[in-house]
Amino acid sequence: MAAPIFAAAVSPLLAWREPIYIAAGFAGVISMCLLLMQPLLAGRLLPGLSPVASRHWHRWCGLTLVAAILIHVGGLWITSPPDVVDALLFVSPTPFSAWGVIAMWAAFGAAMLGLLRKRLGLRFRVWRLAHANLAIITILGSVVHALLIEGTMEVMTKWALCGLVVLASVATLAKVRIWDIKRST
Repeated sequence: MAAPIFAAAVSPLLAWREPIYIAAGFAGVISMCLLLMQPLLAGRLLPGLSPVASRHWHRWCGLTLVAAILIHVGGLWITSPPDVVDALLFVSPTPFSAWGVIAMWAAFGAAMLGLLRKRLGLRFRVWRLAHANLAIITILGSVVHALLIEGTMEVMTKWALCGLVVLASVATLAKVRIWDIKRST
């Protein structure tokens, strides 16, 4: 996860950029790093963490992801409000914008489901399916968003990070098997 952050930090594309724009860009890179952690924590694939600790860190990582997304979009709003409005209205000429907006709303939805799990009164299986599907949309949308952007993240580290995010997600889905009716708890 440090490689894409370092690659972005030394990018010549940062010259002449405003500090707010740079912070917004780094929030996007950090968001992708957090997206790698989320499935690893959800699937309890990180060694040395108990299931309870893994779930605890999954929640905190999700809240941090939402904060990073807000910083990413907020910083872009400050530097170029018309571009953000176009993206949110799905009229932006840049194809990566729509993917980012879709991923953003799915991430917010997944976070809200996580925060309101008990208050919604949903059966665990229904909640888990909804949360996981929103997470999948977040991950796929974010990966496509990142890969389409020609920005500060160096190409190879960006592809590697996005590949790891997808692999971690597939590994977690294979382990947890949320669609297996017989395994629901």
